[in-house]
Amino acid sequence: MSELTNNEWVAMSDTALLATIGSFIKYQRVEQNKTQAQLAQEAGINRSTLSLFENGVSSNMLTFIQVLRALKILPMLSEFQVTRQLSPIQLAKLEKSQKIRAARTGKQVSRPKSDW
Repeated sequence: MSELTNNEWVAMSDTALLATIGSFIKYQRVEQNKTQAQLAQEAGINRSTLSLFENGVSSNMLTFIQVLRALKILPMLSEFQVTRQLSPIQLAKLEKSQKIRAARTGKQVSRPKSDW
């Protein structure tokens, strides 16, 4: 499968995107030497639903997730995981607010003299 550039992905219609995703699923299925019936059973969907999905005709997100899970390629969705990162300004403020050492209370604590 050829790689598409960012501009090509953006320029694609929704229908073309569905067809590309369907082709990817079909490619993965064939690479794993599974029939549509086998994959559909493992994904818990009808074979006709999988056929439509592979042809880019019909889809929903749940079907997509079920098929990815059955193909054991669900981790590819990690691209959608949101990770919070602190900006340099937020990091500087956080570091500034942290205590560097204990503050003096103003009272001198008398310590017992040592026997040494």
